[in-house]
Amino acid sequence: MLSRPQDFTAFQGGGSTRSHPMFTARFLRTDLEATRFGLATGRRLGGAVVRNRIRRRLREALRVMAPSFQPGWDVLIIARPAIVEADHEALVGALRRTLVRGGVIEGAMG
Repeated sequence: MLSRPQDFTAFQGGGSTRSHPMFTARFLRTDLEATRFGLATGRRLGGAVVRNRIRRRLREALRVMAPSFQPGWDVLIIARPAIVEADHEALVGALRRTLVRGGVIEGAMG
C-alpha cells in the first residue's frame, strides 16, 4: 500500500488516469517488483465510518485480484460518492475493468 506523502505526490507529475462514476484511478509506471495501491477517500463520501468501510471494501476487492497484477505499477484510487451505494459485484467489476484499461491486469476481462 502507498502511505507516504512522497508516494502520493509522485502522481502529480505524470502517469495516466482512468475514470469511472465510482472512482478515478491514476496509474504510474515504476521499476519495482510489486504493484502498490493507494486509496483516497475524501470527506465528501461521508463520516469516518463510511470512509473506513469504503477503504475496507476496496482493499478486499484488490486482494481477490492480486494474483493477476502485473509488476511495476503504482495505482491511486480516488473514491467518488457513487461508491457508497454500490454493491460488491458492481465495485469488483468496475475495478477490474479499470485496472485492465490501465494495464495493471493483462488479458480478457472476466
